Amino acid sequence: MRALLVVVAGCLIAADWPQYLGPNRDSHSPETGLARTWPKDGPAIAWKLPAGSGWAGAVVEAEKAILFHRQMNEEVVECVNALTGKPIWKQAYKTRYVDDFNFDDGPRATPLIADGKVFTLGADGELAAWDFATGKSLWQKNIAKEYMPPKGYFGIATSPIVAGGKLLINVGAKGAGVVAFDPGTGKELWKASDHGVSYSSPVVATIDGEELAVFFTRQGLLALSPAKGGIKYEFPWRPRINASVNAASPLVAKNQIFLSTSYSTGAVLLEAAKGELKEVWKNDASLSCHFNTPVLIGEHLFGIDGRQEGGTKLRCVEWKTGKVLWSEEGFGTASLIAADGLLLALTEAGDLVLIDPKTDACKELARAKILGNKGRAAMALANGHIIARDTEKWVSVKVAK
Repeated sequence: MRALLVVVAGCLIAADWPQYLGPNRDSHSPETGLARTWPKDGPAIAWKLPAGSGWAGAVVEAEKAILFHRQMNEEVVECVNALTGKPIWKQAYKTRYVDDFNFDDGPRATPLIADGKVFTLGADGELAAWDFATGKSLWQKNIAKEYMPPKGYFGIATSPIVAGGKLLINVGAKGAGVVAFDPGTGKELWKASDHGVSYSSPVVATIDGEELAVFFTRQGLLALSPAKGGIKYEFPWRPRINASVNAASPLVAKNQIFLSTSYSTGAVLLEAAKGELKEVWKNDASLSCHFNTPVLIGEHLFGIDGRQEGGTKLRCVEWKTGKVLWSEEGFGTASLIAADGLLLALTEAGDLVLIDPKTDACKELARAKILGNKGRAAMALANGHIIARDTEKWVSVKVAK
């Protein structure tokens, strides 16, 4: 998927954010012109809107933002002007999902904008396609009812992806670990593997010269060919205890694949070549990610180490060795974005933090509270603005100069 780039006087200043973790699902944005500091009261607020429950992040294309949340007994899909927050269209459907732990009733999966359509996946498995321009319902189906995967701890939360013209989802049922659907009709095109569903979202990457869909499932790595679902690589990587989740997305750089989880398991870097995998390094001491996906900047990984319940730290790790270069204790869990030579972090406590990643310590350039607590949804960067949410509101703040 390619970002829409806006060029003014030969200078790149803006890009779309059409899916989870950005244009290429690697938490990188090609935007430039970001401010290196903010006013005392923080970056200017462009707009605020009320938010229902859920941890689905916003997505943006062509200056239109899609917001996905729950209001009362409905999962709601809204399209608003990304610059002003003005409503464009709104759709909703009934849901009966109730969180077993009274934690949050979803939805949790960030929507996807692709080929003029919006794809949403609700907490109870309601998969839907909408016309991006008008909001017209194109098709709906419930993958939990159709495939009957084992029930997860917190409902369904994996974000859909399009690869090779197919809509791919980690469904997690026997014989249907991953299912490919026709984006235009919702018809099943193929299904593969017995891998269970995780809370991680897949990425698409070229590995050893071939485009693959790369999943971090309940069992571990699963990399498939989008054409017919042929399995190219598998690698078991999951916590030993059943009461656990794999939630951070995989990272791919050239032919190397990075996986990270928590629960006394940690991270592994794999080298893929000619259908085989080789371990480069693995341990539970470098970067053990509970649910936030790290970002690779140059040869350094920046990520949140540790479980959310037990105190987490922002950490910088050498990609090729796993060597810890620095740690910022007590930073908290955080959504991360790399853009314009900067690292942006949105903490669960609602702080937006601007960091210089080119130093030998955590050098904060600016910090501002833009949300309340429990802001676990991934933020989006588009048109010089960060769009983020907590359990009460959506907010857009200007981070461009």
